[in-house]
Amino acid sequence: MSEEKKQKDKFSYEAKNAWLEMGEEERKEVFSFNKEYADFLTANKTEREFVKAAVKKLEAAGFKNIEQFEELKKGDKVYALNRSRALMAAVIGEKELTEGLKIVGSHIDSPRLDLKPNPLYEEGEIALFKTHYYGGVKKYQWVTMPLALHGIVVKDDGTEVEINIGEKDSEPIFFISDLLPHLGKSQMKKSMKEGITGEKLNLVVGSIPVSDQDAKAKIKTAILEHLNKEYGIKEEDFMSADLQAVPAFKTRDAGFDRGLLAGYGHDDRVCSFTALEAILDLGQPKSTSMVLLMDREEVGSMGSTGMQSHFFEDQVANLVDLYYADYSELLVRRVMQNSKVISADVNAAYDPDFADVYAKHNSAYLGKGIVISKYTGARGKAGASEARAEFMAEIRGLFNNKGVIWQTAELGKIDEGGGGTIAKFLANYSMDVVDSGPPVLSMHSPYEVVSKVDVYNSYLAYNVFLEN
Repeated sequence: MSEEKKQKDKFSYEAKNAWLEMGEEERKEVFSFNKEYADFLTANKTEREFVKAAVKKLEAAGFKNIEQFEELKKGDKVYALNRSRALMAAVIGEKELTEGLKIVGSHIDSPRLDLKPNPLYEEGEIALFKTHYYGGVKKYQWVTMPLALHGIVVKDDGTEVEINIGEKDSEPIFFISDLLPHLGKSQMKKSMKEGITGEKLNLVVGSIPVSDQDAKAKIKTAILEHLNKEYGIKEEDFMSADLQAVPAFKTRDAGFDRGLLAGYGHDDRVCSFTALEAILDLGQPKSTSMVLLMDREEVGSMGSTGMQSHFFEDQVANLVDLYYADYSELLVRRVMQNSKVISADVNAAYDPDFADVYAKHNSAYLGKGIVISKYTGARGKAGASEARAEFMAEIRGLFNNKGVIWQTAELGKIDEGGGGTIAKFLANYSMDVVDSGPPVLSMHSPYEVVSKVDVYNSYLAYNVFLEN
């Protein structure tokens, strides 16, 4: 390389391919880390499952439920639950709480199909479950694939019955039918949005009737008898159930070189898992470090377990109450306004087959590390917060100094669409917030793809942020 070119390169910016920035030993660490992530993602496909598994990991690492503490001091490790669907974990740092927290916030819900409150019916010699799609989905992607049923059923006496059917080879799967092409002339003239409608996303769940000649809906009756025999539930119990149909796929390596990982729920469990691992591997942080794993982001973060609930505020108040002898609302507000946040959420990976919707020079690319997004939103930056220049510089400098491979990106071309994260809700507390997570290919589909090296750099990024 000529001296002139070296001089020019000193002043130019180009995102690096992360694979080329690491040696053989670090590559082995990347693959080992992603093996653990793949197994976790395969085993935990709902919010409840994720929280339950996360608590197990936290307790094994010495974290205790915040309800067990009468006071907090440097080095204490705490967690708090919100209705088994959201979670906070924190390590008390060296600095005073009022100097602010370091927070990595992500969400653990993903697009899926929820069973309706009265789902079971029979028609055309088939028993089916009616569903209501959750989050932003392309409905046609959910037909003619193996689906599993996950969740809980709560009886009127409060008894909970866990359901997980369709993941093991020995178990049946569920299925949504599509029209055969021989009869699909009219359907094929419709738009992709209209070809499969929400009311057609019905799960095939049975076909063998009971022999009772007096039964009106013989196949439905047979399914109800099976459910009562196997799980002790009756039809009315569906009204108080959280049951989700999710892809019955394992998370698997993709590509000849195994550099990619295909699985259901990367958005946003890839950030949630890496954030969880980051705080589990944390030493003694300077500031009190917190990880938020929230629910309901895919539908606007509303509800008692979403980011718009008071769960976060309540847990900050809990920390203040246990840390300081004299609690006050002013202390709580000081803690929050001095805090700094990474909103850990994914960005859209550049797809060469759909290049026309991406801003080529401001897109995220697989294999180039974690993405730092100054803002999200849509059109004129609507519906999102925007990180100020000072905080962007701080994050960039931290990642550079600690060897984290990163890139910067927007979510597609202006006016092509857009998206948001939980960043705006945390920014409402006057915190510094920036979005940062790995890029995802085929986001919101039943089978998304990430680069293993981006996953690993996300873990590194969250760890160094929480620690420093």
